[in-house]
Amino acid sequence: MMDHNSLHLNPSTAWSRRQRGFGLVELMISITIGLVIVAALVALFLGTSRNNRQMATANSVIENGRFAIQLLENDIVHAGFWGTHVPQFDNQTFEDVPLDVPASLPDPCLAYTAPNWNAAYVNSAIGIPAQAYDAASVCGSVVTDMLANTDMLVVRHAATCAPGDVGCETEPAGTAGKLYMQSTRCNSDATPYVFGLHGTATFDLTQRDCTTPAEKRSFVSNIYYVRDYAVTAGDGIPTLVRSGFDLVGGVLAHQAPVPLIEGIDAIRFEFGIDNVSPTGAAVDYTTAINWVDPVLKTRATNRGDGIPDGNFIRCTTATPCTAAQLMNATAIRIYVLARSREPTTGYTDTKTYTLGSTTVPAFNDGFKRHVYSTTVRLPNVSGRRERP
Repeated sequence: MMDHNSLHLNPSTAWSRRQRGFGLVELMISITIGLVIVAALVALFLGTSRNNRQMATANSVIENGRFAIQLLENDIVHAGFWGTHVPQFDNQTFEDVPLDVPASLPDPCLAYTAPNWNAAYVNSAIGIPAQAYDAASVCGSVVTDMLANTDMLVVRHAATCAPGDVGCETEPAGTAGKLYMQSTRCNSDATPYVFGLHGTATFDLTQRDCTTPAEKRSFVSNIYYVRDYAVTAGDGIPTLVRSGFDLVGGVLAHQAPVPLIEGIDAIRFEFGIDNVSPTGAAVDYTTAINWVDPVLKTRATNRGDGIPDGNFIRCTTATPCTAAQLMNATAIRIYVLARSREPTTGYTDTKTYTLGSTTVPAFNDGFKRHVYSTTVRLPNVSGRRERP
């Protein structure tokens, strides 16, 4: 007869079977699965990092280009702002022969001395608030290390705030030795404006009531160009820089350029010239204004209307812009070629870039680039010529 207990397994034997580990095959399968998962995670990480780098590259191009356009535009729109002063040749309420028509282009880098900054020079600086060149030779003492195949731009205007205003100079009367402009609004004042140094010139012009002193604003002149390095000469980072006109060490002149935006490979400037009157005749500021209807005075045959005529022009060494052209500039077209901060592995830039009337050849390097452009109206010039 069979023992009842013999039908049951030995408890210790059953327990030992339950505690048996993986075999070699199971272990190898587990390792393989783990390696596949790790490989997938590594691929995901690398893909995400690559995408992040590409996004950072694209963002750097966008940031550099848009910021450069915005910075230039913010200054250009103030070109030709001289407080309440309007040059006679650009004032359509002035009907006699203008006496302040610019006879020549002002030297954009001329340091201030009274003999050099005579009445003719000041008239030209006021009447031609923007100039452009394609070479640094015109301003060799200021425009240094200019990147080849780019332009430089000069922008002039009065400060948008007066000394003592919030955000302006803290000294209400101005800073000794700095250059200021004061324009009158009183018909009995002997001169339309005073242009000179604080502490030397007599700023005695008044407001419309002919009693209250007129505002005095500092003279602003900025030169923009692309330098072939950012901070250290030879670092190879093309950078948009600005040289400002200021008083440093007792010298009133354009100072050493300050870096603004890295990664700018080229800039171009083209001018829209208002040299045709609303009647289709050429503008002529050497004569008194001639109205089609002397009563209504809505159209003049020899004055501009604020709208650029014909193609925009670029000022070059081969074909320099003239005083007659730039005094009639009512818009500036800006072209900026921006590049990424870092090169992209496996990428070669073989594209050429069209910047207005010119083409920039291929760089054949690993940086990604994009062209940005905009047209900036000069409201302080074009607005004076518009008629209702």
